[in-house]
Amino acid sequence: MKIKNVTVFGSGVLGAQIAFHTAYHGYDVTLFDIKEELLENAKLKLEQFKALYQQDIKAAPADLDAAVLRVNFTADLPESVKDADLTIEAIPESIQIKKDFYTRLALLAPAKTIFCTNSSTLLPSRFAAQTGRPNRFLALHFANYLWKNNVAEIMGHATTDPEIFEQVVAFAKTIGMLTIPIYKEQPGYVMNSLLVPWLIAGLDLYRNGVADAASIDKTWMKTLGADLGPMAMADLVGMTTAYNVTTSFAELTGEQLWKDRRDFLKENFIAKNKLGISTGEGFYSYPDPAYEDVDFLK
Repeated sequence: MKIKNVTVFGSGVLGAQIAFHTAYHGYDVTLFDIKEELLENAKLKLEQFKALYQQDIKAAPADLDAAVLRVNFTADLPESVKDADLTIEAIPESIQIKKDFYTRLALLAPAKTIFCTNSSTLLPSRFAAQTGRPNRFLALHFANYLWKNNVAEIMGHATTDPEIFEQVVAFAKTIGMLTIPIYKEQPGYVMNSLLVPWLIAGLDLYRNGVADAASIDKTWMKTLGADLGPMAMADLVGMTTAYNVTTSFAELTGEQLWKDRRDFLKENFIAKNKLGISTGEGFYSYPDPAYEDVDFLK
């Protein structure tokens, strides 16, 4: 089957990026969300992406205008999926929300449709049954700022059809991704299996009062010549994602340490709307965070 029509579910940070980037590479894209106001916000994001693509990857304005025209916006779920060859789900990282969503979607999508989840914390096997087509379901995980950080992790589960797996790998390559095939389910895939321990190490140093955010980041940046430290990266990823990750590990392991991390994030960041760059405050204040100052490492 040739993939032509792609539907993206969820117009949040990554959903909007996935939709625009897929359209930029020539696919017809439908972007679904549950409310019209969310879709209106997504339209603004797409316009913002145009400037970033010109700045970061020297994209031609005409190609970017054409990409926007290839994205159709809808809050009608049956309409969104009626012609879909492939879907990419980027809805909230809640196992129950995903199960409920796929139970509905399974009744609406054509038999040909391949289902992909962009989940960064949940294993596809945990809700494969609800898709109604577990053999045509797998994870396709993108990094934030995917036009620059163009890595796509593809992870099946025990009953994913190997041919479908390879078809999704091939699709990811057509949209300019460096593909990372993952042959066994792994919480956190490769990317977050490396990233999360680093972020958690920074969080624990801060949470336990060992050092402030700037000192933690300065140590990492100066020692390794890195552009960002773990605290700045946490702001970039977003505290909501950090909270979801700690919640997921708390549920999976039952360990008090993960519960303490979750509760610390909830009390000090989530409850105070300090969600990182998106709300203008996390470990740093935005715009113009301290770590971007030319004298930060002096």
